[in-house]
Amino acid sequence: MSNSVEGRSIIVTGSGRGIGRSIAEGLARAGARVVIADIAAATAEATAAEIREAGAQAIGLAVDVTDRASARDLIARTVAEYGRLDAMFNNAGIAQVKQFNDITEEDWHRVMDVNAMGVLIGIQEAAKQFIAQGGGGKIVNTASIAGKQGYEPLAHYSASKFAVVALTQAAARAFGKHGICVNAICPGVVATDMWKLIDKGFKDEGLTQRDNEAFEGFSADILLGRPSRPDDLAGVSIFLASAGSDYMTGQSLVVDGGMVLV
Repeated sequence: MSNSVEGRSIIVTGSGRGIGRSIAEGLARAGARVVIADIAAATAEATAAEIREAGAQAIGLAVDVTDRASARDLIARTVAEYGRLDAMFNNAGIAQVKQFNDITEEDWHRVMDVNAMGVLIGIQEAAKQFIAQGGGGKIVNTASIAGKQGYEPLAHYSASKFAVVALTQAAARAFGKHGICVNAICPGVVATDMWKLIDKGFKDEGLTQRDNEAFEGFSADILLGRPSRPDDLAGVSIFLASAGSDYMTGQSLVVDGGMVLV
């Protein structure tokens, strides 16, 4: 079994920045032909251009993961460009900090639509393509340590990431007979723009008093002594997109430096 992704056609949603960008860059450096898919077309193309300038293969495409037609078009354009789809990373996500009794129906639907329904649609449309072209495929979903334990001021975000874990397990059962492996990555506290927004949310809600207080507090007990960097997710992503993980499915891998032991 090889851990190579050389020549593989791989979509990463939400990859204009943050964790998704680092995953896509790592895959591209390892020889994959990547699609930078993002809600912001200009951001997607700018990131893809930087990857091309570094000598790797990438295209940038816009996608709204909550819209099935948009997701379907993303996959069709990928196949038109690269000839097939080998792996789909459903990474796009949003977060919001609100105390439990302040979460509104609008808040719930906004977070769940992107984080959970977006993953559902991504899994479904990728699986259809894999089945049509034959030969199996890889689906990797970005969950979170918040998909392993709930956090009170992030209750709806936590629920959405528990949903990602459940969708990963259910899809693994649904599509294993087609040779499709479905797994998830559960990052911990990662130094990204999203965590800056989470940290600001804690402060705005009166839960912390200074900048970076929440980030530092959540990071304090990490066994490996530091918060995660986005590129800490690259190695496991390459493995899950490669033939080396052909006998792994339905798993949610916690990559958090030892913050949550499950």
